[in-house]
This record gives sequence, structure tokens and C-alpha cells, in this order.
Amino acid sequence: MSVIRRNIVNDLAARDAFVRGVLMLKNEASGSTTRDFGISGPVVNVSTYDLFVIWHYQAMMQATPPPPANSQRIRNAAHRGPVFLPWHRVMLLLLEANLQRVLGDITFGLPYWDWAVDGDLPQAAQVSTPLWTSDWIGGNGRPVTSGPFRFNPSDATSWRVRIEVGSTTGALRSVNRGLSRQIASPPPGGSLTLPTTSQVSTALGISVYDSFDWNATSNGFRTYLEGGIGPRIHDRVHIWVGGDMASAASPNDPVFYLNHCNVDRIWESWLTTHGKTYLPDMSAGAYLRGHRIDDPIASPLSSSVATPRQVLDVATNYSYDVLP
Repeated sequence: MSVIRRNIVNDLAARDAFVRGVLMLKNEASGSTTRDFGISGPVVNVSTYDLFVIWHYQAMMQATPPPPANSQRIRNAAHRGPVFLPWHRVMLLLLEANLQRVLGDITFGLPYWDWAVDGDLPQAAQVSTPLWTSDWIGGNGRPVTSGPFRFNPSDATSWRVRIEVGSTTGALRSVNRGLSRQIASPPPGGSLTLPTTSQVSTALGISVYDSFDWNATSNGFRTYLEGGIGPRIHDRVHIWVGGDMASAASPNDPVFYLNHCNVDRIWESWLTTHGKTYLPDMSAGAYLRGHRIDDPIASPLSSSVATPRQVLDVATNYSYDVLP
């Protein structure tokens, strides 16, 4: 059935269901351990929630050949290329299905965080919106000590990051710590402000989805929204939140999904305005394998395989309460 995805700040029921479902997935054993994925450190059980963290990391580490001389332009299986939006749409659909399962509610729709509305606020006000209070998803900290994803060292059931990217090796390792956020840290590592509604409008006005040579800096709507050109819209949200959100294991912070649900909402608005189109088609060279319209988007969390073409129209799965 088609569900409705709503603004988390305006819908308390969606907020509460999202938090409850995420906590359930975080505490649900997947049947795998870190050893099964070659993750270094103490062997620990991997939760269903953490499977998404591993999947995202693995996709980021899977470069699409051949890597060009400029490493900043290397496409991977989920970023810096045309499949960025379809890949994350598939990820959201799988998370949404798992949340519906553990909640026992097929009407549940993922909520989104409309960060552009916050980005229109004065800089100081952006960090004090309702989202970052204990009633929503908690605040800043290393570790975060407020809200439903707070860390309490004396409570084994409190939110714990169990898998992170090693600072020296770049590989995954098992850990046992609280969630980290460094909201609105200054550049170069952070960002003092969020993207704005004007910047989103500019993105929506770009009529071409993507263009040659289909990488992090090619011209088009996808690149402008992802962050390779222009005001770094999607990327800036990640580094504005900072901490775990700034790493390849960014789904460790549940705000990852609120961010990407909003990114998907913007894409849905673009598809509604400019038509359900996608580039490149299958005539593009094999070096773009994984980013062409009929290339499979495979997930270790599902036996089904989707393609970009198959997720251009999601009306039978979900809609948004409001499109930007």
C-alpha cells in the first residue's frame, strides 16, 4: 500500500513511531556477527539496524572503474555518480519496510527533516530547533546524552555505536560507545549553516538530471543536490550535524534517514516537475556499470533487486505530505 511520509517536526505520531522502530531494529539481532563481515576488533552481534550501516560503508568503498586521476571524482556504488538518488531511495524503502515490520504497522511512513526551513533561520537559531531537543532526537555531544539515542554507560540498552570507521585504517572496526554529533562546527571539517530553501529552489530549476562525465563534478540536478557543485546541499547537512554523520558509517546516527528522506522528497519534486527521467541510459560505457538506468541496485538486506528505472515512480509505495 502507499503510505504518506510526513515532516517529523509537525507530526508527533510519525516522530514517536520512527524513534520506537529504530530502537527496535537497533536491538534486533540479525543473526550475523562482525566476524562475518571481516570487521576488526572484538566479535559482537550485528543488529538489523547495523546491517544498514555496513551496507552504506561497503557501497562507499566500492569504486566504479576505472578510477580517474582525480580521486575526488571517483564514483562509488552509491555516491558521486548518477545512482546517488536511486540507491538511497532503495535504502529508504528497505528501512521503511523493516520499520513497518517491527512496528506491526503497514501504514507507517518514514518522516523527513526539512532542513532548508531551518537553514533560513539565523545561524544561532539553527541549532536550537525542536528536532535537537530531548523530545525529538536529542542534541549535540560526544557522546550525545539527551533524547532517545542518548548514551548511558551504566545502561546496556542505551544507544551504542557498535561499528565505526577506523581513523587510521579507514576500515570498519567494532566499538562500544555513544553517538557523536558536532553540530555546526566551523570549516574545514564542519559547516556553520544548513542549506536554504532558495538553494533547494535553484536545484529544482535545473532541468537536466546529470551529464557527462557522470562524476562528482558533472553538471546537473543530481550533482547540485548531492553536493559536488554549488552550495554542497546534501553534503553540507552531513557535515553540519558532524560526528558520526560525517563518516562513511553515517547511518549510525538516525538523523541520516531524516536527512535522506528529505533529499528523496526534493528528488520527487524534481521528477514531478521535469518528468520521470534518468541519465545515463544503457548505451553508456561499461565504466558506468552500476549507474546506468537498468543496472541493478543490489542489497544484502533483501533478495530483490531494483534498478534506477524501477524506482522513478514510487506512487504505489509512498507519497509526501508536501513537496518543496
